[in-house]
Amino acid sequence: MKKIAHDKGDIFHALKCSETSFSKFGEAYFSTVKKGAVKGWKLHREMVLNLVVPVGSVRFVCFDSRVDSATFEQFFEVTLSPCNYCRLTVPNGIWMAFQGIGEGTNLLLNIASIEHDPTESTTCDLSEIAYFE
Repeated sequence: MKKIAHDKGDIFHALKCSETSFSKFGEAYFSTVKKGAVKGWKLHREMVLNLVVPVGSVRFVCFDSRVDSATFEQFFEVTLSPCNYCRLTVPNGIWMAFQGIGEGTNLLLNIASIEHDPTESTTCDLSEIAYFE
């Protein structure tokens, strides 16, 4: 993704409606995660997540429990930060958790395809999908 260096402060692009990964806009929100803390596991049945990390460093782990998927029971891990500035698009039906690994503030932006609806997601304890020690 595009980062534009500017002497008064950099510009970080997040998502354009012309990109193939864009489905629709529901809401955008920021979340912080403390170093070492893990948030997750969560599975959205409808929402598509578009995640970027403009501040700090966050490790994302995705797990595919979709029986009909080519990546069934596989994990995917990526760390996003200003040094690895890209967008992680998480389709619905994928379990996701994330961990703060940077010192200080670890900030992520989610540009979600739908507005928050507590009835469209499922959570489980970290121990139910064995990945984080």
